[in-house]
Amino acid sequence: MGAGPGDPGLLTLRAVEALARADLLVGDRPVLDVVRTHARADVGTAEPAVDGEVLDTTAIADAASQLVMASARTGKRVVRAVVGDPGLDSCAAAEMLACARAGIPFEVVPGIASAVGVPAYAGVPLSGDVRFVDAATASDRCWSEVGASDATLVVSTTLQTVAAMAAELIGSGRKPDTQLSVTVAGTTTRQRTWTATLATIAAELKATKALPTPEGPIAAIAVVGERAGQHEQLSWFETKPLFGWRVLVPRTKEQAASLSDQLRSYGAVPHEVPTIAVEPPRTPQQMERAVKGLVTGRYEWIAFTSVNAVKAVREKFEEYGLDARAFAGIKVAAVGEQTAQSLVEFGVKPDLVPSGEQSAAGLLEDWPPYDPVFDPIDRVFLPRADIATETLVAGLVELGWEVDDVTAYRTVRASPPPADTREAIKGGGFDAVLFTSSSTVRNLVGIAGKPHNVTVIACIGPATAKTAEEHGLRVDVMAPEPSVHALAQALADFGLARRQAAGAAGDPVTRPSERRPGARRRTRV
Repeated sequence: MGAGPGDPGLLTLRAVEALARADLLVGDRPVLDVVRTHARADVGTAEPAVDGEVLDTTAIADAASQLVMASARTGKRVVRAVVGDPGLDSCAAAEMLACARAGIPFEVVPGIASAVGVPAYAGVPLSGDVRFVDAATASDRCWSEVGASDATLVVSTTLQTVAAMAAELIGSGRKPDTQLSVTVAGTTTRQRTWTATLATIAAELKATKALPTPEGPIAAIAVVGERAGQHEQLSWFETKPLFGWRVLVPRTKEQAASLSDQLRSYGAVPHEVPTIAVEPPRTPQQMERAVKGLVTGRYEWIAFTSVNAVKAVREKFEEYGLDARAFAGIKVAAVGEQTAQSLVEFGVKPDLVPSGEQSAAGLLEDWPPYDPVFDPIDRVFLPRADIATETLVAGLVELGWEVDDVTAYRTVRASPPPADTREAIKGGGFDAVLFTSSSTVRNLVGIAGKPHNVTVIACIGPATAKTAEEHGLRVDVMAPEPSVHALAQALADFGLARRQAAGAAGDPVTRPSERRPGARRRTRV
């Protein structure tokens, strides 16, 4: 199976299907990191290695074949994942041949080849006369032929040998001023592209301190020809507003998922750190009576103020063998879009969602007063957290409703994150942190320490910003409305403005974690 160049989003639908059915994944660790999220939680993994040694291609193919065939003979479904496309991988060809000789049936799932996908992500279009070269196996005759041609070259090479490759092409007849682009970590948020000419690439890599590198050879895709010069105009991936930013998302893991997806769309690398753990109430009897009251017609309304409240009621329903049909005849309110979406996933379409501010106050703005003529029942069921404020209860009572304010779940401080995460938080390893409530501020500082001064602090609203400032944090970004999606967008706008300011000043674009603490920055609203 081809795993593509590195971006998990480039896996094909067929690849995702194969992964979901796999009993064992075989591949190098970076490839396994790309594909394992689409596999079952209990899937096995194996790396083709002998005594932990780095293998040559022949030994890799042999080791992988033995792993695949040994498992397949026991009836397991094995996915052998390779970078790019298996049709262009010499190891994969040898492994397929070994399976065929052993009588083990196999299928081939094509993937996006690195030589095609990486230039696309680098903003270098490939069209016309294009030739693909593997620098590791290219002969002198090959270099002479491509050097004498005018074709666009796509060369699979390493960053350390790019300068030698350029000299080889000049010696074979290519003009020294021929455009050249070099991309490493293509299609991932670590991607970086350099543009120069064959004659100047060595100086460019030295000037930007790309070389020397402490690690071993770094795989690279080089494009030689006129098309390489279009990177500056067509670069769409590396110019995303938060490209490469490490963003801390301190929420419960369930709540962080959609926010992390949005951050990835801006080019960021979200790092989820749960600061709040959700636990059942200490005494479940009150919740049990309220759920039974739903079935027996005790309530006119049920109001959900969070995704966790929906989850708590849903779990109690499942405990009693109930489903969404138990809401028949009851009006349902949700405090915001995310809570409403979680209800829809449960099979319930809310009757009331705030038309304005997504908060308890916004919900009260739209909530109808109790009318004894039109409302046969005057009671509202309000399942919520043990630490919730009284705003909604007081407002409903003022509108004439009786409220059963029920503790559906407890929020407690989560366990501290791993030591390396705590060190990154305090040492400036994160570029930004998103605070979605005052409790996330208090809890993160309590379990992990205060974020470094270089870290951009983004808050969902004034109350959260005030709490952050009380903890000695400088607030850089505030959402224009109390919504996690608006908060992520506000951070993206901040990142874009920062990128544009660097470009206008002629400065290189850097991430906040790459800069030393500077002057106090103003809050961006």
